[in-house]
Amino acid sequence: MKAIVYTKFGPPEVLQLQEVEKPTPKANEVLIKIYATAVTKEDPDMRASPGFNGFLKPRNPILGQELAGEVEAIGRGVTRFKPGDQVFGIDSFGAYAEYKCMPENGALAIKPANLSYEEAASVPNGALTALPFLRDKGKIQSGQTVLIYGASGSVGAAAVQLAKYYGAEVTGVCSTANLEWVSSLGADRVIDYTQEDFTENGKTYDIIFDTVGKRSFSECKGSLTDKGIYLATVPTPVMMLQALWSAKGGRKKVKFAATGLRPASAKSKDLVFLTELIEAGKIKPVIDRCYPLEQMAEAHRYVEQGHKKGNVVITVGTTDKKQGEKI
Repeated sequence: MKAIVYTKFGPPEVLQLQEVEKPTPKANEVLIKIYATAVTKEDPDMRASPGFNGFLKPRNPILGQELAGEVEAIGRGVTRFKPGDQVFGIDSFGAYAEYKCMPENGALAIKPANLSYEEAASVPNGALTALPFLRDKGKIQSGQTVLIYGASGSVGAAAVQLAKYYGAEVTGVCSTANLEWVSSLGADRVIDYTQEDFTENGKTYDIIFDTVGKRSFSECKGSLTDKGIYLATVPTPVMMLQALWSAKGGRKKVKFAATGLRPASAKSKDLVFLTELIEAGKIKPVIDRCYPLEQMAEAHRYVEQGHKKGNVVITVGTTDKKQGEKI
Protein backbone atom coordinates (compact mmCIF):
# COMPACT_ATOMS: atom_id res chain seq x y z
CA MET A 1 0.00 0.00 0.00
CA LYS A 2 1.03 3.63 -0.42
CA ALA A 3 1.84 5.70 2.66
CA ILE A 4 3.59 8.93 3.55
CA VAL A 5 6.63 7.95 5.61
CA TYR A 6 9.33 9.94 7.40
CA THR A 7 12.46 8.48 8.96
CA LYS A 8 14.02 11.67 10.31
CA PHE A 9 12.81 14.98 11.69
CA GLY A 10 13.00 18.02 9.46
CA PRO A 11 11.26 20.18 6.83
CA PRO A 12 8.23 19.03 4.81
CA GLU A 13 10.52 17.31 2.30
CA VAL A 14 11.26 14.52 4.82
CA LEU A 15 7.74 13.23 4.06
CA GLN A 16 8.11 10.61 1.34
CA LEU A 17 5.51 8.59 -0.57
CA GLN A 18 6.51 4.94 -0.24
CA GLU A 19 5.17 1.43 -0.67
CA VAL A 20 4.79 -0.28 2.72
CA GLU A 21 3.22 -3.51 3.86
CA LYS A 22 -0.55 -3.53 4.09
CA PRO A 23 -1.65 -4.29 7.66
CA THR A 24 -3.78 -7.28 8.65
CA PRO A 25 -6.42 -6.89 11.37
CA LYS A 26 -5.75 -8.74 14.60
CA ALA A 27 -8.44 -9.98 16.98
CA ASN A 28 -10.89 -7.19 17.83
CA GLU A 29 -9.49 -4.93 15.07
CA VAL A 30 -10.93 -3.58 11.84
CA LEU A 31 -9.00 -2.89 8.63
CA ILE A 32 -10.00 0.46 7.15
CA LYS A 33 -9.50 1.44 3.52
CA ILE A 34 -8.76 5.15 3.99
CA TYR A 35 -10.26 7.58 1.48
CA ALA A 36 -9.42 10.83 3.30
CA THR A 37 -7.31 12.11 6.15
CA ALA A 38 -6.33 15.59 7.40
CA VAL A 39 -3.29 17.58 8.44
CA THR A 40 -3.79 18.90 11.98
CA LYS A 41 -1.75 21.78 13.35
CA GLU A 42 0.16 19.29 15.55
CA ASP A 43 1.35 17.21 12.59
CA PRO A 44 4.02 19.66 11.33
CA ASP A 45 5.38 19.97 14.88
CA MET A 46 5.78 16.19 15.13
CA ARG A 47 7.39 16.11 11.71
CA ALA A 48 9.81 18.96 12.31
CA SER A 49 11.41 18.21 15.65
CA PRO A 50 11.92 15.55 18.36
CA GLY A 51 9.40 15.33 21.15
CA PHE A 52 6.03 13.62 21.21
CA ASN A 53 6.96 11.19 18.42
CA GLY A 54 10.45 10.21 19.55
CA PHE A 55 13.81 11.87 19.99
CA LEU A 56 16.56 10.31 17.86
CA LYS A 57 14.16 9.42 15.05
CA PRO A 58 10.38 9.21 14.59
CA ARG A 59 8.92 6.44 16.73
CA ASN A 60 5.91 6.22 14.41
CA PRO A 61 7.05 6.80 10.81
CA ILE A 62 3.50 7.35 9.48
CA LEU A 63 1.73 10.43 10.80
CA GLY A 64 -1.98 11.19 10.49
CA GLN A 65 -4.74 11.28 13.11
CA GLU A 66 -8.09 11.85 11.43
CA LEU A 67 -9.50 9.44 8.88
CA ALA A 68 -12.58 8.49 6.94
CA GLY A 69 -12.95 5.34 4.92
CA GLU A 70 -14.56 1.94 4.57
CA VAL A 71 -14.14 -1.17 6.69
CA GLU A 72 -12.57 -3.71 4.35
CA ALA A 73 -12.02 -6.61 6.77
CA ILE A 74 -12.51 -7.46 10.44
CA GLY A 75 -10.50 -9.51 12.91
CA ARG A 76 -11.76 -12.29 15.12
CA GLY A 77 -14.32 -11.20 17.72
CA VAL A 78 -15.37 -7.93 16.05
CA THR A 79 -19.09 -7.23 16.45
CA ARG A 80 -19.38 -3.44 16.27
CA PHE A 81 -18.50 -3.07 12.58
CA LYS A 82 -18.77 -5.17 9.43
CA PRO A 83 -17.08 -5.04 6.01
CA GLY A 84 -18.58 -2.27 3.90
CA ASP A 85 -19.31 0.08 6.81
CA GLN A 86 -18.40 3.70 6.04
CA VAL A 87 -16.60 5.07 9.09
CA PHE A 88 -14.73 8.09 10.42
CA GLY A 89 -12.59 8.56 13.48
CA ILE A 90 -9.30 9.57 15.02
CA ASP A 91 -6.17 7.83 16.28
CA SER A 92 -2.69 8.94 17.29
CA PHE A 93 -0.82 7.92 14.13
CA GLY A 94 -1.00 6.04 10.85
CA ALA A 95 -3.70 7.78 8.79
CA TYR A 96 -1.36 9.08 6.07
CA ALA A 97 -1.81 5.77 4.28
CA GLU A 98 -4.19 3.74 2.13
CA TYR A 99 -4.98 1.32 4.96
CA LYS A 100 -4.98 1.34 8.74
CA CYS A 101 -6.07 -1.08 11.46
CA MET A 102 -7.92 0.23 14.51
CA PRO A 103 -9.45 -1.49 17.54
CA GLU A 104 -13.20 -1.85 17.10
CA ASN A 105 -13.58 -0.03 20.43
CA GLY A 106 -11.33 2.80 19.26
CA ALA A 107 -12.43 6.37 18.50
CA LEU A 108 -14.40 5.23 15.45
CA ALA A 109 -18.02 5.57 14.33
CA ILE A 110 -20.26 5.23 11.29
CA LYS A 111 -19.74 8.42 9.31
CA PRO A 112 -22.56 10.90 8.75
CA ALA A 113 -24.62 9.78 5.77
CA ASN A 114 -24.75 13.29 4.30
CA LEU A 115 -20.97 13.83 4.20
CA SER A 116 -18.32 12.78 1.72
CA TYR A 117 -15.24 11.05 3.08
CA GLU A 118 -13.29 14.30 2.71
CA GLU A 119 -15.88 16.19 4.75
CA ALA A 120 -16.06 13.46 7.39
CA ALA A 121 -12.28 13.37 7.81
CA SER A 122 -12.31 17.09 8.65
CA VAL A 123 -14.61 16.69 11.64
CA PRO A 124 -12.95 14.72 14.50
CA ASN A 125 -9.89 16.73 15.54
CA GLY A 126 -11.52 20.13 15.97
CA ALA A 127 -14.93 18.97 17.15
CA LEU A 128 -13.60 16.38 19.61
CA THR A 129 -11.60 19.19 21.23
CA ALA A 130 -14.25 21.91 21.20
CA LEU A 131 -17.10 19.71 22.45
CA PRO A 132 -15.62 18.53 25.78
CA PHE A 133 -14.21 21.98 26.49
CA LEU A 134 -17.54 23.78 26.04
CA ARG A 135 -19.90 21.07 27.30
CA ASP A 136 -17.88 19.44 30.08
CA LYS A 137 -15.43 22.11 31.28
CA GLY A 138 -17.40 25.23 30.42
CA LYS A 139 -20.84 23.78 31.30
CA ILE A 140 -22.22 25.91 28.50
CA GLN A 141 -25.86 26.97 28.87
CA SER A 142 -28.41 28.56 26.58
CA GLY A 143 -28.39 32.35 26.79
CA GLN A 144 -24.77 32.65 27.90
CA THR A 145 -22.26 34.91 26.19
CA VAL A 146 -19.29 33.06 24.73
CA LEU A 147 -16.15 34.44 23.09
CA ILE A 148 -14.11 32.13 20.84
CA TYR A 149 -10.54 33.33 20.28
CA GLY A 150 -9.07 31.81 17.12
CA ALA A 151 -12.53 31.27 15.66
CA SER A 152 -11.32 30.46 12.15
CA GLY A 153 -9.14 27.46 13.05
CA SER A 154 -10.15 23.81 13.24
CA VAL A 155 -11.10 23.93 16.94
CA GLY A 156 -12.44 27.48 16.77
CA ALA A 157 -14.75 26.86 13.81
CA ALA A 158 -16.20 23.81 15.56
CA ALA A 159 -16.53 25.77 18.80
CA VAL A 160 -18.50 28.57 17.14
CA GLN A 161 -21.01 26.10 15.72
CA LEU A 162 -21.30 24.04 18.90
CA ALA A 163 -21.76 27.13 21.06
CA LYS A 164 -24.61 28.24 18.78
CA TYR A 165 -26.13 24.75 18.99
CA TYR A 166 -26.18 25.07 22.78
CA GLY A 167 -27.98 28.41 22.49
CA ALA A 168 -25.18 30.80 23.38
CA GLU A 169 -24.59 34.30 22.04
CA VAL A 170 -21.28 33.88 20.25
CA THR A 171 -18.50 36.36 19.54
CA GLY A 172 -15.68 35.13 17.32
CA VAL A 173 -12.21 36.66 17.21
CA CYS A 174 -10.14 36.21 14.05
CA SER A 175 -8.11 38.08 11.42
CA THR A 176 -9.49 40.50 8.84
CA ALA A 177 -9.54 37.94 6.04
CA ASN A 178 -11.79 35.55 7.99
CA LEU A 179 -14.44 37.91 9.40
CA GLU A 180 -17.16 37.09 6.89
CA TRP A 181 -16.37 33.37 6.97
CA VAL A 182 -16.62 33.14 10.79
CA SER A 183 -19.87 35.08 10.65
CA SER A 184 -21.21 32.50 8.17
CA LEU A 185 -20.54 29.77 10.75
CA GLY A 186 -23.11 31.42 13.03
CA ALA A 187 -21.17 33.91 15.14
CA ASP A 188 -23.41 36.75 16.31
CA ARG A 189 -20.47 39.16 16.37
CA VAL A 190 -16.98 38.94 14.91
CA ILE A 191 -13.98 40.93 16.16
CA ASP A 192 -10.93 41.60 14.00
CA TYR A 193 -8.03 41.19 16.43
CA THR A 194 -5.80 43.32 14.19
CA GLN A 195 -8.16 46.26 14.71
CA GLU A 196 -9.67 45.73 18.17
CA ASP A 197 -8.56 44.16 21.46
CA PHE A 198 -11.62 42.47 22.98
CA THR A 199 -10.17 42.87 26.48
CA GLU A 200 -10.45 46.66 26.14
CA ASN A 201 -13.98 47.06 24.78
CA GLY A 202 -15.75 46.82 28.14
CA LYS A 203 -17.80 43.73 27.27
CA THR A 204 -17.88 40.65 29.49
CA TYR A 205 -18.46 37.00 28.69
CA ASP A 206 -19.59 33.93 30.60
CA ILE A 207 -17.02 31.81 28.73
CA ILE A 208 -13.82 32.86 26.98
CA PHE A 209 -12.38 29.96 24.99
CA ASP A 210 -8.84 30.55 23.71
CA THR A 211 -8.43 27.84 21.10
CA VAL A 212 -4.93 28.89 19.98
CA GLY A 213 -3.08 29.75 23.20
CA LYS A 214 -2.60 33.44 22.41
CA ARG A 215 -4.27 35.21 25.37
CA SER A 216 -3.56 34.57 29.04
CA PHE A 217 -6.05 34.33 31.89
CA SER A 218 -4.56 37.51 33.36
CA GLU A 219 -5.32 39.38 30.15
CA CYS A 220 -8.84 37.95 29.89
CA LYS A 221 -9.89 38.07 33.54
CA GLY A 222 -11.40 41.55 33.29
CA SER A 223 -13.54 40.43 30.36
CA LEU A 224 -15.16 37.57 32.30
CA THR A 225 -18.47 37.89 34.10
CA ASP A 226 -18.43 37.47 37.88
CA LYS A 227 -18.54 33.67 37.60
CA GLY A 228 -17.03 33.45 34.14
CA ILE A 229 -14.84 30.61 32.91
CA TYR A 230 -11.63 30.91 30.91
CA LEU A 231 -10.87 27.82 28.78
CA ALA A 232 -7.45 27.17 27.28
CA THR A 233 -6.25 24.46 24.92
CA VAL A 234 -2.58 25.35 25.46
CA PRO A 235 -1.98 25.40 29.25
CA THR A 236 1.20 26.98 30.58
CA PRO A 237 2.74 26.28 34.02
CA VAL A 238 1.45 29.65 35.22
CA MET A 239 -2.03 28.83 33.95
CA MET A 240 -2.00 25.48 35.75
CA LEU A 241 -1.26 27.28 39.01
CA GLN A 242 -4.05 29.76 38.27
CA ALA A 243 -6.43 26.86 37.62
CA LEU A 244 -5.59 25.35 41.01
CA TRP A 245 -5.99 28.71 42.71
CA SER A 246 -9.29 29.55 41.00
CA ALA A 247 -10.66 26.08 41.79
CA LYS A 248 -10.11 26.67 45.50
CA GLY A 249 -11.46 30.15 45.95
CA GLY A 250 -11.74 32.34 42.89
CA ARG A 251 -15.15 33.12 41.42
CA LYS A 252 -13.72 33.36 37.93
CA LYS A 253 -12.35 29.99 36.85
CA VAL A 254 -9.46 28.80 34.70
CA LYS A 255 -10.00 25.38 33.12
CA PHE A 256 -8.14 23.24 30.64
CA ALA A 257 -8.36 19.63 29.53
CA ALA A 258 -6.14 17.09 27.78
CA THR A 259 -8.95 16.19 25.39
CA GLY A 260 -6.67 14.02 23.27
CA LEU A 261 -6.03 11.75 26.26
CA ARG A 262 -9.69 11.03 26.88
CA PRO A 263 -10.67 7.34 26.64
CA ALA A 264 -11.48 6.13 23.14
CA SER A 265 -14.93 5.15 24.38
CA ALA A 266 -15.68 8.79 25.27
CA LYS A 267 -14.46 9.99 21.87
CA SER A 268 -16.48 7.32 20.10
CA LYS A 269 -19.62 8.36 21.97
CA ASP A 270 -19.01 11.98 20.99
CA LEU A 271 -18.49 11.01 17.34
CA VAL A 272 -21.96 9.44 17.37
CA PHE A 273 -23.37 12.62 18.95
CA LEU A 274 -21.61 14.78 16.34
CA THR A 275 -23.00 12.56 13.57
CA GLU A 276 -26.51 13.26 14.85
CA LEU A 277 -25.84 17.02 14.81
CA ILE A 278 -24.33 16.90 11.32
CA GLU A 279 -27.16 14.83 9.86
CA ALA A 280 -29.65 17.24 11.45
CA GLY A 281 -27.85 20.20 9.84
CA LYS A 282 -26.81 21.74 13.17
CA ILE A 283 -23.10 21.81 12.38
CA LYS A 284 -21.13 21.46 9.16
CA PRO A 285 -17.59 20.46 8.24
CA VAL A 286 -15.14 23.27 7.56
CA ILE A 287 -12.52 22.66 4.88
CA ASP A 288 -9.92 25.16 3.73
CA ARG A 289 -8.05 23.14 1.12
CA CYS A 290 -7.77 19.60 -0.21
CA TYR A 291 -4.54 18.01 -1.40
CA PRO A 292 -3.88 14.56 -2.88
CA LEU A 293 -1.74 12.20 -0.81
CA GLU A 294 1.20 12.81 -3.14
CA GLN A 295 1.26 16.51 -2.15
CA MET A 296 1.51 15.93 1.60
CA ALA A 297 4.68 18.03 1.89
CA GLU A 298 2.88 21.00 0.32
CA ALA A 299 -0.07 20.51 2.69
CA HIS A 300 2.30 20.56 5.67
CA ARG A 301 3.97 23.68 4.33
CA TYR A 302 0.59 25.42 4.15
CA VAL A 303 -0.60 24.31 7.60
CA GLU A 304 2.55 25.36 9.42
CA GLN A 305 2.08 28.92 8.16
CA GLY A 306 -0.68 29.10 10.77
CA HIS A 307 -3.37 30.71 8.62
CA LYS A 308 -5.63 27.82 7.66
CA LYS A 309 -9.41 28.22 7.89
CA GLY A 310 -10.89 25.13 9.46
CA ASN A 311 -9.23 21.99 8.14
CA VAL A 312 -6.77 20.90 5.46
CA VAL A 313 -7.87 17.57 4.03
CA ILE A 314 -5.87 14.94 2.16
CA THR A 315 -7.64 12.76 -0.41
CA VAL A 316 -6.32 9.22 -0.48
CA GLY A 317 -8.83 7.95 -3.05
CA THR A 318 -11.22 9.47 -5.61
CA THR A 319 -14.64 9.61 -4.01
CA ASP A 320 -18.17 10.76 -4.66
CA LYS A 321 -18.96 14.07 -2.96
CA LYS A 322 -21.75 12.77 -0.75
CA GLN A 323 -21.82 9.03 -0.30
CA GLY A 324 -18.08 8.47 -0.55
CA GLU A 325 -18.44 5.66 -3.07
CA LYS A 326 -15.25 5.07 -5.00
CA ILE A 327 -15.53 6.11 -8.62
